[in-house]
Amino acid sequence: MEEEFGTLQIRVYTSRAQLPIEDATVVVTQISPTGKYHLLSVQISDREGRVQPLTIPAPPRWESTGPTQDMVPFSVCQVWAEHPGYTALRVDGVQIFSGEETDQDMELIPLAEGQHSLVDSSILNTSPQNL
Repeated sequence: MEEEFGTLQIRVYTSRAQLPIEDATVVVTQISPTGKYHLLSVQISDREGRVQPLTIPAPPRWESTGPTQDMVPFSVCQVWAEHPGYTALRVDGVQIFSGEETDQDMELIPLAEGQHSLVDSSILNTSPQNL
């Protein structure tokens, strides 16, 4: 069976005005069945707060068209974003479907004077799709 892929597009910004953050470090990982993290990408955001789209292996499209007992119809990854002066953010459970583009927004919150971005961080969990 031929392997299938989905695309992950990430945008890093701040405030409700969605001001792009340039030079943010963006890391994408996946956890293997044995619990080890696998590094998929490390990139720096551009002037628009974007990184290059990632192509990530995903289960075949037909597995997402109905309920299955043994198979999850999407791949799951974690996205981390960090920039000095902002609270670091990790989003767990980002879902990648075959043949689809997943847009992941990463809103970083400015830090108060004297705070450090790696000490003060936020973690968001994405709930699985109810298929």
